[in-house]
Amino acid sequence: MTLRIAFLASRAPVAQTARAVLIGRYGNVEPEDADVIVALGGDGFMLRTLHTAQALPAAVYGMNRGTIGFLMNDYSETDLMDRLEAAEQEVINPLSMRATDQFGRQHKALAINEVSLLRAGPQAARLKITVDGRVRLSELVCDGALLATPAGSTAYNYSAHGPILPIGSDVLALTAIAAFRPRRWRGALLPKTACVRFDVLEAEKRPVMADADSISITDIDWVEIKSDSAIEHKILFDPGHGLEERLISEQFT
Repeated sequence: MTLRIAFLASRAPVAQTARAVLIGRYGNVEPEDADVIVALGGDGFMLRTLHTAQALPAAVYGMNRGTIGFLMNDYSETDLMDRLEAAEQEVINPLSMRATDQFGRQHKALAINEVSLLRAGPQAARLKITVDGRVRLSELVCDGALLATPAGSTAYNYSAHGPILPIGSDVLALTAIAAFRPRRWRGALLPKTACVRFDVLEAEKRPVMADADSISITDIDWVEIKSDSAIEHKILFDPGHGLEERLISEQFT
């Protein structure tokens, strides 16, 4: 059986050129009719593709036409059908973010990697952190904080000195960004079922923005985040190069 493939590409010329070549070799269908969606670009485009395809039955196989390509496979034009047939599937759940801004407006977004809160002015942010209805940190003075999934733990979370989490672990990483008070607080590991709430203290004087996989909301009053197990993102990797192996390898580079 020949796989029906939908080729999607970022706006980068190298990705667009690759898409044209691959369509000429393998044909192309619409994503809703595809057995597999092939995303051509970098990690940012892969995240956008996963969000777009979350309601579709097809899994997503990325080929790197970007910079780092942590979520991508190596690019090749000649053996794609064999690679797709042999690919191994990883299933990940996103974070669901619910937020209210200072004007009372409600916002919702999903994040595959992380939800981050970042100061939006010259002064440090002041955040109160509540986990499952219990205040765990009455005041965190910082540049920001984030909650990361295992799949996103090597991204912004790792740059902020947060831990790398094994794929399949029922854990989320809560990580401070440049914490000032408590100065030595480096974050926490939380069960995947946890509901985390950030309240912005002195929101007008110390404005904060929230970002969920590049969906940004300004003038945040509070944010509530939890894993959404009802949504499954299906990602395909070449054998031996899945997320678990990449997460382990990243810790030895």
